[in-house]
Amino acid sequence: MPALSHAYLAADLGGTKIRAARLSAGGRIEALEETSTPAGGDAVADALIALLRPLATPSTRAAGVDVPGLAWPDGHVWAPNLRGWRHYPLRRKLERALRLPVLVESDRNAFIAGEAWRGAARGYGDAVCIMLGTGIGAGILSGGRLLRGNGELAGAIGWLAVESEFRPGYAQRGCLESLAAGPALAAAARAAGQLWDTPTLVARAHAGDRRARRLLRQAGEALGRGLANLVSLLNPRIIILSGGVADAAGDLLLDPARRAMRRWAQPLAARQVRLVRSRLGARAPLLGLTALQTGALPSSFVLLPPSSNPSRRPAPLAGLQPR
Repeated sequence: MPALSHAYLAADLGGTKIRAARLSAGGRIEALEETSTPAGGDAVADALIALLRPLATPSTRAAGVDVPGLAWPDGHVWAPNLRGWRHYPLRRKLERALRLPVLVESDRNAFIAGEAWRGAARGYGDAVCIMLGTGIGAGILSGGRLLRGNGELAGAIGWLAVESEFRPGYAQRGCLESLAAGPALAAAARAAGQLWDTPTLVARAHAGDRRARRLLRQAGEALGRGLANLVSLLNPRIIILSGGVADAAGDLLLDPARRAMRRWAQPLAARQVRLVRSRLGARAPLLGLTALQTGALPSSFVLLPPSSNPSRRPAPLAGLQPR
């Protein structure tokens, strides 16, 4: 275990915002910075470097970055929402600039690592952490091990089929993501004749607008059907929801999701699971990256970590989004 005087850098790369921090080995955030995410290309890596480099101190041992997509064992990433990031050599660029070892991980795996270390999943061997924002992704802990899948695609729950009729948009964003993610809420409002973006829709729902509440209820019911599939398949002890949409909508989304989950899921598994909101919020992936860097989690947690098994790198499928 590293000495507590050592520090670690962590950056959470989102589709719209980058948050970077310096943390102690025990998970205390010592400094925090953020900036908007560029559209793509080297500008994104440059923005990460510009945030992380000033945070480094002589006691800094390593850096970690999570990405909204896939992180392959060799440090290349696939983040389709970022232009040009189909097979981007992120780790190599960051290590050259920062002169530190760099861990690159998917955001969903960093998220559940943080929740398992310092959040609601602590002490649970079977847990699912769902990020609900621009996209929908899940970090999955099963039997005390991080579930990655054959091609690092485990947790791409935006593609859960929760409708009986296939629509063209599902091929690009997935069925559940097309019904319950942030852009889906704005699209549903437009289809109903309301020119609301997602924050406006959520604000109107909290103010009591029936149309806005109906749209959130419909999204929550779709989310609940997806949760029911996870409950029946994985039998988790706890499901943790976080992300911009989940945090903003709160119980207006969570309550219909919980009701639908209980209606559709395997009854015994549905009674066993807890559905809660994250208390760590945006801190979870930063803590998770630190835990993965320091080895703070049990060795059984990380099954085939990103630094090993370099042969596991399937060819990206053009046009698909992993979240």
